[in-house]
Amino acid sequence: MIDLLPPELLWLTVTLVVFAGAEWISRASGRHPLAHPILLSAPVLMAALLASRTSYATYAEGTRALTFLLGPAVVGLAVPIWAQRRVIVRLARPLAAALAAGCLTAIVSSVGIAWLFGAPPTVLASIAPRASTTPVAMEIASQLGGVASLAAVIVLFAGVIGGVSATHLLNLIGVRDWRARGFAVGISAHGFGAARAFQVNDTAGAFASLAMTLNAVATAVVLSIVAVIL
Repeated sequence: MIDLLPPELLWLTVTLVVFAGAEWISRASGRHPLAHPILLSAPVLMAALLASRTSYATYAEGTRALTFLLGPAVVGLAVPIWAQRRVIVRLARPLAAALAAGCLTAIVSSVGIAWLFGAPPTVLASIAPRASTTPVAMEIASQLGGVASLAAVIVLFAGVIGGVSATHLLNLIGVRDWRARGFAVGISAHGFGAARAFQVNDTAGAFASLAMTLNAVATAVVLSIVAVIL
């Protein structure tokens, strides 16, 4: 394949093929949480990069078209949110309360647990924005004196764990309302959780997208204030 494709198309092609295979497995499994396409495709791509001794910079250059498309994809999340606008306005107060509780709980619990285990300040700063989206988390972590790359990894793990465990956990505690389920997953597991929510139910996906967006803003505001105080 390396001889047949130019470098700028090689990793784009590999990524699309691997993700298509992961998507097929996910569908065949009945959308089992552990068979999420991202969860399946990421290790395969990492193994391919390691085996071929390809740097991340080279991979990023070859897949920049996909990176560019992330922008329109995020904007596209506004469509299902707009479709639920009347419900969102009607539930504005409980949603705001849930957002505040979720945002503060995510920050305090993650930092508190890491602090109890003796984590250094750089790690605490890196883990604080773990429930926000990756770009926001990296920027906030840098402001707080943390490590942006570490923050990105922590956000990824938080999303994977949340996306995999959310369905069974919410079933276990008896949450049946798709709006509540989606909003909870969006706050705790950001984009990964929103993708999982859309696989299960469109209403849950819309509220997960809303929660993901609002929590990124709320986390940025809260931790930016902390950064100024510190």
